[in-house]
Amino acid sequence: MPLPSFGKLLVVAGLFLVVLGIVFMAAGKVPFLGRLPGDISIQRDHFSFYFPLTTCLILSLVFSLFFRFFGRK
Repeated sequence: MPLPSFGKLLVVAGLFLVVLGIVFMAAGKVPFLGRLPGDISIQRDHFSFYFPLTTCLILSLVFSLFFRFFGRK
């Protein structure tokens, strides 16, 4: 891999990580995210299990549509 191409790859990866960090910081401020019907939450004595199934499906759909529309050249 030529050096200029590798530099571009590092810049794009860095920008992606910055955007991902901003999304994670903002996700705590969205009240319904992670508490949708279909998210699995089990709490017992000394044990808790949480799997955001519906949230994962909705985020997957949103990201798939985003990359489908904006990812083409």
